[in-house]
Amino acid sequence: MQMGDNIAATNHHHHHHQVFDVSIDVPSQNGSKCFDDDGRLNRTGTVWTASAHIITAVIGSGVLSLAWAIAQLGWVAGPAVMFLFSFVTYYTSSLLTDCYRTADPVSGKRNYTYMDAVRSILGGAKVKACGLIQYLNLFGIAIGYTIAASISMMAIKRSNCFHESGGNNPCHMSSNPYMILFGVMEIFLSQIPDFDQIWWLSIVAAVMSFTYSAIGLALGIVQVAANGAFKGSLTGISIGTVTQTQKIWRSFQALGDIAFAYSYSVILIEIQDTLKSPPAESKTMKKAAKLSIAVTTAFYMLCGCMGYAAFGDFAPGNLLTGFGFYNPFWLLDIANAAIVVHLVGAYQVFCQPIFAFVEKQVAESWPDSYFLSKEFKIPVPGLLPYKLNLFRLVWRSCFVILTTVISMLLPFFNDVVGILGALGFWPLTVYFPVEMYIAQKKITKWSTRWMCLQMLSMACLVLSIIAGAGSIVGVVNDVKAYTPFKTTY
Repeated sequence: MQMGDNIAATNHHHHHHQVFDVSIDVPSQNGSKCFDDDGRLNRTGTVWTASAHIITAVIGSGVLSLAWAIAQLGWVAGPAVMFLFSFVTYYTSSLLTDCYRTADPVSGKRNYTYMDAVRSILGGAKVKACGLIQYLNLFGIAIGYTIAASISMMAIKRSNCFHESGGNNPCHMSSNPYMILFGVMEIFLSQIPDFDQIWWLSIVAAVMSFTYSAIGLALGIVQVAANGAFKGSLTGISIGTVTQTQKIWRSFQALGDIAFAYSYSVILIEIQDTLKSPPAESKTMKKAAKLSIAVTTAFYMLCGCMGYAAFGDFAPGNLLTGFGFYNPFWLLDIANAAIVVHLVGAYQVFCQPIFAFVEKQVAESWPDSYFLSKEFKIPVPGLLPYKLNLFRLVWRSCFVILTTVISMLLPFFNDVVGILGALGFWPLTVYFPVEMYIAQKKITKWSTRWMCLQMLSMACLVLSIIAGAGSIVGVVNDVKAYTPFKTTY
């Protein structure tokens, strides 16, 4: 860490005069103080807004599968793996913050998205690979969130049904109507044009994620108190409960679940692009990353460990809906409602980059099309007029419908989460940041620093492959006992 900071500091002194000149030139270019050095409106983000964005993106539905993941790994490996992932995520995201501006951390050319950064620093085929993986990952997250939200809506319905029947009725129901409902909500919300215009959404979502994680935590603590002892063992789930091979695959899948719980580097640069400067954006972002990863890790530890302590080997795949807890039923309802509200917002946070990318590509290909570029102003009472664009309406609605249909086809929350974690973790959280950092800082091949970075990258690749394999085995096992569109819980 220290070394990177020192390099940044020396760079900073080195380029000082140049920066000073640039800042004088800016008003003359734009004729106004309301613009940043790239001619866009002044950015206003601070450490706090950036941390809120990161926490919103990170503490997603990932929390809910952590008790299950720790149950597979046990009291020793579980927390150790979690610390390992949080450290790697923090380290690589601090490498990534230095890639927001190409060449010079203070006055270099800005990269607005993760792909822009890869394009301007690495270039070539890597750009296409990165884009493909990134958008696939975001697409997958949209599916994972649809599944999670529908499961939570059902959990509310089921816990009330349980309560009314005094626990006699098993209350089986289909998840499809709930997925469709979620999809309809998202179609409306996805018409909001821009990432920065939804700042309040992040704050609402952050509050919600704390609400449900705190409820999960509290219920875990109460359950432990009721049991009078900590359940679970040092080595994880016992061989009697699952077979030896199952245990191995499930441990691998648990790695994927934990990796998914930390996957936010995908949108790190987009978040950094909302920050105001000076101070240099990378400095602010490093602070935000440190703060938010510390908060989320502490939180994850508590939720995951308390869930495991409460249920031992039988920790459910989704803490608040796996019916580990039945009572107090109103508290569970609040928690699940909070999950739904949070996921509704988080879905947008992860889908906006896809929307923006496709719309930009299409606009460049057909610049004069009436269908694409014509905006109709619709007056909204009490707000600015809403600009309706036909292409946006059609394309975003189709996208949401597609994610909803796929979720109805494959509604396995844990496995989907594991696969996504594995797919996104190595390339996006480790490989590209490390490669860009090496290129950006011109680290010589085979130097100690280079070797260490490459070893980190290799180790994470192995983790990713193992986790992916575990999750795929999980999906295969689930599909055996399953007919499409007919899930009941």
